[in-house]
Amino acid sequence: MKVIADISIVPLGVGLSLSKYVAECEKIFKEAGLKTQLHANGTNIEGEWDQVFNAIKRCHEELHKMGVPRITASLRIGTRIDKEQSMDDKIKSVQEKLENC
Repeated sequence: MKVIADISIVPLGVGLSLSKYVAECEKIFKEAGLKTQLHANGTNIEGEWDQVFNAIKRCHEELHKMGVPRITASLRIGTRIDKEQSMDDKIKSVQEKLENC
């Protein structure tokens, strides 16, 4: 089943700068063959259910290996069975409606 997820993975106990940990997770998502869109507060991920959730698990495992003692994550997921829809499709739909305003 295809899923679109929005995840924010926050390492705790490692100081204020988190970009190296974000970069590690982005690398993991790319290696898993997932389509991603990085945004200011997290990452949108598009792919098959098992691939997405396995990559999220790998992020946790790798960050802990990097010395992160604690991680909190917020995850929102969406699935559809009536039609196939990508992240780009969803954005395009809203942009088209905005053009008609």
